[in-house]
Amino acid sequence: MSTTEHDYYELLGVSRNAAPDEIKRAFRKLARELHPDVSGEPDAELRFREVVEAYEVLSNTERRELYDRFGHSGLRSGGFQPTTFDLGDLSDLFSAFFGDDLFGVSGRAGRVRGADTAAVVEIELAEAATGTKREVPFRVAVGCPRCGGDGAEPGTSISACPTCGGSGRLREVSRSVFGEFVRTQTCSTCSGSGRRIEHPCEECHGAGRVLDERTLEVDIPAGIHDGQRIRLGGEGHAGVLGARAGDAYLEVRVRPDERFVREGDDVYCTVDLTVVQAALGASVTVPTLQGDIELAFEPGTQPGEVRVLRGRGFPALRGFGRGDQRVLVNVLVPRRLTEEQRTLLEEFERMSTDETYRADEGFFEKLKSAFR
Repeated sequence: MSTTEHDYYELLGVSRNAAPDEIKRAFRKLARELHPDVSGEPDAELRFREVVEAYEVLSNTERRELYDRFGHSGLRSGGFQPTTFDLGDLSDLFSAFFGDDLFGVSGRAGRVRGADTAAVVEIELAEAATGTKREVPFRVAVGCPRCGGDGAEPGTSISACPTCGGSGRLREVSRSVFGEFVRTQTCSTCSGSGRRIEHPCEECHGAGRVLDERTLEVDIPAGIHDGQRIRLGGEGHAGVLGARAGDAYLEVRVRPDERFVREGDDVYCTVDLTVVQAALGASVTVPTLQGDIELAFEPGTQPGEVRVLRGRGFPALRGFGRGDQRVLVNVLVPRRLTEEQRTLLEEFERMSTDETYRADEGFFEKLKSAFR
């Protein structure tokens, strides 16, 4: 993301409650003005990339909501990374965002950005805390190795479409009392490619692309949350006639762990103590994301008491620091007693005084501090 965290609404010159169409119009206007091929300003490229990043966020409902609530830090926590565009062709950028080109007539007929693809991978909760690697298969369209992606059988020629003259578009001009209206549409003869292939490639049948299964090794960062996606730029379906490839998205699903509950970067668990252990004190085994540890509980430990293990939670996905683990004490009360056990407990109750159950003076203050 940009090192200078400018307000995205200010970059596009729109209000915070701007409608999607208004945001789209503002971006198209600024992109035309700031593209380095058009603008002579020394900071044009930097400003151009900033407005592209702003549009990527504000044109996406989920990203916009995340940005409105938490700002740039929320986007970083959500795993957002701006798309890197080749500034050599402004029409590619408009094609990627809007499915069309900048001026209504493509400078390079038939060039279409490749589609995105997606996959899902499951990891354990402990792996989400430490980070891991996964080899993930993606089925994607790649350039045909036989024809090099142009769709024609090797050794044969490709001619311009006779209907559109190679532009891939047809212009229809109509006149009315209000003046001339120009309507542009994709050429139906060549489907917008601007070419006529006499002898299609035998392997791809003229498509220029074939399906292939590609396996990518993906680094899953420590601290990732269930449902977050990782973008792999340029690893999606190949573009048509050399246009940029789409992106691959990996959705990470974190399997539930019956021992823990995650809340942000903190993790919660419970530990069971018998009445005797709680009264006399005991050392018990407690699970953590890093492995089991022995935890000592003092005599008189109360049910609902919380022990905080600093730094035993999840690392921050974007930034520094680590969450904590909070251990909630559950005291087990016996349900079935023998006559001898009942007699002993009744004798204990007769021997008890107010002092036996007197609460520590700072117990509730300790309990409050555990949740801060």
